[in-house]
Amino acid sequence: MTVSVLICDDSGFARKAMARSLPDGWDIDISFAEHGQEAIDMIKEGKGDILFLDLNMPVLDGYQTMEIIRKQDLPTLVIVVSGDVQEEARNRMLAMGAIDFIRKPIDNEKLTTILAKYGIYNGDTSASHREQTTQLSDTADEDEKLDAFRELANVAMGQAGENLAKVLNEFIELPIPNVSLLHTNELHMALDEVNQNSQMSAVSKGFISTGISGEAIILFNDSNVENMANLLGATNDENHEGAEVEALMDVSNILIGACLNALSAQLNVKFTHNSPIILGLHCDLYELMNNHVSRWDKVLAIEIAYAISKHNLNFELLLLIPDQDVDKVFNRLVFQKVG
Repeated sequence: MTVSVLICDDSGFARKAMARSLPDGWDIDISFAEHGQEAIDMIKEGKGDILFLDLNMPVLDGYQTMEIIRKQDLPTLVIVVSGDVQEEARNRMLAMGAIDFIRKPIDNEKLTTILAKYGIYNGDTSASHREQTTQLSDTADEDEKLDAFRELANVAMGQAGENLAKVLNEFIELPIPNVSLLHTNELHMALDEVNQNSQMSAVSKGFISTGISGEAIILFNDSNVENMANLLGATNDENHEGAEVEALMDVSNILIGACLNALSAQLNVKFTHNSPIILGLHCDLYELMNNHVSRWDKVLAIEIAYAISKHNLNFELLLLIPDQDVDKVFNRLVFQKVG
């Protein structure tokens, strides 16, 4: 009997990656949804016996979607597939009725183990045919490339968030990354408007591998630097500016290190990187960004806005890759096998 499988993810690249991992021998009819509301409608139409559900999406995210499925007792088995791999995210979704949780990028062996565990599918695990029929072409347009980069960032963001959550023992709220190709004099416009008139502090860390280079920058507005220093245990007796610098460096090492490790794994490259440096304390954002990246004409800019609401904390990780390396990143991500 054919099983209806619904893959719900706002990224077309992620939807194809999920479809590629499904075993060839599994008798399924695959449908796709771009957000939770679309998934709910399709389940009601009988198109989602099994739902593979992302968490970070527009319209209805994974948490909101799961809540509706539970309240309306919709006929679907939910397996979460997410870049947000924090323990609290996993526990929340399992408590609402998801049967299991898989981290991105999707692991075929992990997937088939879960399918067998719940008696969903126990046959041949090969997915070579689906891999051939769901690949991106080498003629992908800019929107398709940006979507692929957004998913690349989504996985890196999730792993960095997981590391920070463990250190702080707090749940880190993760956004949908903003990804753009920009001239460097437009970078300040890519950041949240709330920061544009604020004094900022920033830490930078460059990275490079064969053919691919870039820079990661952590941005805090002044109020958030103080809040982060307090969360990390600074006391009133400590040197105020010294505590702020230490907080900036600690968070930068955690987030940037985890992000670069995740990028390395997905691109099958090994990045070397320098020690983090303070770009500026209590500076104007426009001046700070334009002066620092003026050596490049155009960049791939990936903006990730992390938040810890109960501590009124918001800060941003900005990944910058120069335009001449963008196609190399895309080719690594899409066409080269890991290993």
